[in-house]
Amino acid sequence: MLDGDASILAGFHQAEMVLISTVVLGELYYGAAKSGRPAENTARIDGMIGLASVIPVGGDVAREYGIVKQELRRKGRPIPENDIWIAATARQLKLVLVTRDRHFDEFDGLTKVDWADATPVTG
Repeated sequence: MLDGDASILAGFHQAEMVLISTVVLGELYYGAAKSGRPAENTARIDGMIGLASVIPVGGDVAREYGIVKQELRRKGRPIPENDIWIAATARQLKLVLVTRDRHFDEFDGLTKVDWADATPVTG
């Protein structure tokens, strides 16, 4: 979205509600900080936040994180920690996760959509 991808922008503007996990927000700010234009990229993120609601990570999400991480351990599928937190948030709150990241294919009971494709997939 921050790169101006037309399909992502269209999905964003057509969505009934857009929520962003604090974990995703942290990843976005990290990307901005390490970029060649940190002030510009941080300002773009700040502008996007005004169009969405930020979801905090609370106790219920932490409990789901533990369950999700154990499921992945049992499968023998290591996934980046932040992706586990993001999946736990979406799954616990029964949200549709908008992503192109194939790491999320490993999570059971997670509904995902790629706005470039617009086909929901339930794992």
